[in-house]
Amino acid sequence: MSHPETKQLFAEYVAPTYGRYDLVLERGEGVRVWDERGKCYLDFGAGIAVSALGHGHPAIVEALSRQGRRLIHTSNLYFTRPQGELAKRLVEIVGTPGKVFFANSGAEANEALIKLAKKYGNDEKRKSATARFEIITFEQSFHGRTMAGISATGQEKVKLGFAPLLPGFRHLPFNDLGAVERGISEETVAILVEPIQGEGGINPATPEFLTGLRRLCDQHGLLLMFDEIQCGLGRTGNWCGWKTVAPEVVPDAVSWAKAIGGGFPLGAAWFRAKSFTRQDGSEWQLCDVLQPGNHATTYGGTPLACSVSLAVLDTVLSNGLVEKSASLGAFLVNELAAIPGISAVRGKGLLIGMELDSQFDNLSDGKRLPSQVVVNKLMENGLLTVPAGPRVIRLLPPLIVEEEHVQQALEIIQLTLRSLLSSIG
Repeated sequence: MSHPETKQLFAEYVAPTYGRYDLVLERGEGVRVWDERGKCYLDFGAGIAVSALGHGHPAIVEALSRQGRRLIHTSNLYFTRPQGELAKRLVEIVGTPGKVFFANSGAEANEALIKLAKKYGNDEKRKSATARFEIITFEQSFHGRTMAGISATGQEKVKLGFAPLLPGFRHLPFNDLGAVERGISEETVAILVEPIQGEGGINPATPEFLTGLRRLCDQHGLLLMFDEIQCGLGRTGNWCGWKTVAPEVVPDAVSWAKAIGGGFPLGAAWFRAKSFTRQDGSEWQLCDVLQPGNHATTYGGTPLACSVSLAVLDTVLSNGLVEKSASLGAFLVNELAAIPGISAVRGKGLLIGMELDSQFDNLSDGKRLPSQVVVNKLMENGLLTVPAGPRVIRLLPPLIVEEEHVQQALEIIQLTLRSLLSSIG
C-alpha cells in the first residue's frame, strides 16, 4: 500500500483526534525507523519517551512470544506470577515499602493516584466534618486526557470544549513554594507534581521545591504524589526521575507508564505503606486504601504485559542503560548548548528540551508553532523529534542509543537550524 492510500484510510475511517505529520511509518529496528517509501530516520522521539529499548528489541520479541504461547489474559479475578513479580520489582525501584496497582496507560495510572487521594480524604480521621478532596497541581503540568486528567492539568488548551470540568483541582505556579504554602486550604488533601514537566516544556523541579513540598505535606497531613509517566524508569539517569532532583525525598504515591512496557501498553501506580488513622479509630496503611469495589481494570497487569515489562526492566538493568542515559544525556546537553539558534537546554539524562531562539517566531505561519515548523524540517532531514510548546523541542531517544547516533542527530540539528536561520535572514 502506498503512502497516499494509507493516508486516505485515515481520512475516511480514523477519528481526526491527532495532528499527524506527513509521514507513514512501516518498520523499525533499534534507534531507526523507515517509512513506506523506504526512507530511514533516526528516532529521537521514541513514541514520546515510550520505546526505551528502541524498535524490534530481541528481549521484547522473545517475551511476547514466550508468554503469548503460555497465557495472555485472565482478568484480575485471579493471581498470575508475572504481575506479582513486576509489582515487587517496582517497589524495589522506589526503595520504600508499598504496593502497586496496574493499569493500561499513564492517564489511568494518574486516575488511580487521584482516586487514592480522594478516598484517603474521605477515610482519614479529621477535626473538621468536611472531607478533604482538593488536589494541588501546577501550571504547565500535564496529567492525561481523561476528564480527571485534563481537570488536573495546568494548561488551558487541553480543557477547551470540555466544561464543566471535574472540581477539586487548584493550579499553582511551578517551582514556587511560597505559592503552595499560601494555596493550601482546609480542603486540600494532596499535591500532584511532575518532578520534571514533560509536555510543559521539559522543566525540572528545583531540589528546594521538591523537598519543600515534602515538608508541607508532612506539616498538613497531605499526600505527595509524583507523576513519573514521562520521566520515570531510567530516562533521567536514575530509575526514579525525582531522585535526579531530590534523592532524599520519599513520595506517598507514584505513577508510571510509557517506558514501563517498552511500547507494550501498561501503566502502574505505587502507593506507599504509610500508617494513618481512619474515622473509626482503626489504623490503616495508605497502600490498602483502595479496596475491592473501589477501583479496577479489565486489562491492567495482564501476564503478557507484565512479562514484557519485566523483560524491559531486566534489559535496562543488565545493559547499564540508566547510567548510559546519564552520561550520554550530559554530552548531548553540552553539545546542544553550543549550537546557534538554541537559547536554552533543559532536562535530565535523555529527557531533553531544547528551546529555540525568539527569531524562530518568524517561522510561524499562523497554523503551526515555530517548534512544529522546526520539527517538520528535522523530519525532512531524517530526525524524528517531538514539540513541547511554542519554542521547545524534545529529544527523547531510546535508552539503547549510542554516541554515534547522538553525533548524527547533532549534525542534523545544526544543519537544519543553520538553514532555517539563513531563510529568516
